[in-house]
Amino acid sequence: MFKRTLVASALALAATAALLPAQAQTSEKPPLKIVVGFPPGGSADLLARLLAEGLKNDFSSVIVENKPGAGGRIALGHVKRAPADGQTVVLLPSGPMVLFPHVYKKLDYDAVTDFTPISLLAHFQFSVVAGPSAGVKNVAEMLAKAAPGKSTYGTPGQGTLPHFMGVMFGQKAGAELTHVPFQGGGPANTALLGGHIDYKFDVVTETAELHRAGKVRIIAVTGAQRDPQVPEVPTLKEQGVDMEATAWFAMYGPAGLKPEVRDMLSAAVAKAVRTPALKTRLLEQGYEPVGSTPAELAAAQKTDLQRWAGPIKATGIQLD
Repeated sequence: MFKRTLVASALALAATAALLPAQAQTSEKPPLKIVVGFPPGGSADLLARLLAEGLKNDFSSVIVENKPGAGGRIALGHVKRAPADGQTVVLLPSGPMVLFPHVYKKLDYDAVTDFTPISLLAHFQFSVVAGPSAGVKNVAEMLAKAAPGKSTYGTPGQGTLPHFMGVMFGQKAGAELTHVPFQGGGPANTALLGGHIDYKFDVVTETAELHRAGKVRIIAVTGAQRDPQVPEVPTLKEQGVDMEATAWFAMYGPAGLKPEVRDMLSAAVAKAVRTPALKTRLLEQGYEPVGSTPAELAAAQKTDLQRWAGPIKATGIQLD
C-alpha cells in the first residue's frame, strides 16, 4: 500500500512538472496594444481589429486603442514615447510615414529614426465618392459641374494620402476642388451624407457599404485594376484621367526594439495575415494581404518617401 502511494505521488509530481513549462510559456506571452490614429469605424480601425483577432493566440491579450487626430500624428507621438519592449505598436496607412515628412514644416517625430519597422500589412487603393449634393454618376459629369471655389471634397485629415489624392486628381483632371479635412473617415462620411461636402476621397472600404445602399456613389477608383468590393466602378484611367495611386498599411514599434522582439512581432503578423480566414476577410474589405519582413517595410517606405517628394513639392503645400 505504501509503495503504491509513493508511486502515485511520484506520477503526480511528474505530471505536474510536465505541465510547468507549458504554464510558464503561457504566462510569458506578452500583451500587445495596437494604437490606431483614427476613430473607431474607419479603415485603419477595422484592419487593426481584424489583425487583433488573428494575433490573439500569440499574445496574452491584444487590444486596439484609438488615438485619433492630426492625421495619425497623435498616435505616432504616443508610440514614439512608449517603452521599446514590443508591447505597444502603431498600425497606420503609409501617409504619415511617406507624406508628412514632405508636407509639414515641423514634425514631432522622424519617420525613419524614431520607429522600428515591423511589417507591411496590406496594399489598398482609393475611391472618388460623390455625395447626394453632387448629383453626378461619373467623372465626366463631375468635371462638367466642377466650379472653382465651390466644389468641395472631404478627407480623413489635412496632409493625409486622400488629401493629396484630391490634389493630384485636380492636377491631372484640370479641376479645382476645395479641400475640407475631417478627423477620420467616419466624420467625413457624415458630412458627405448631410450634403455639407460634394465629394470625398478615401479608401474604398470607407464608403463601399454606403455605395451599395445607394446613399452615395463611388464614381472611380484610383488603382490599376477595378476594386473587387465595387467591381462595377471603373478606374480613373478608364475614364480618361491619367492617374494611378495606391498605398499600404503597416505596423511600427518605437525605435530601439531588440531584433528578436521585432522579428517575433513581424513573424506573428505575417502568419496572421496569411491565414486563410483572415486573408479572406482582408480581401473582402479591399485589402491585398502582404505580411512582410521589417527590411521589406523599410524598403517600401524609402521608395515612397522618394516617390512623393516631387509631386508634393510641386503643389507648394507646406503645413505648420
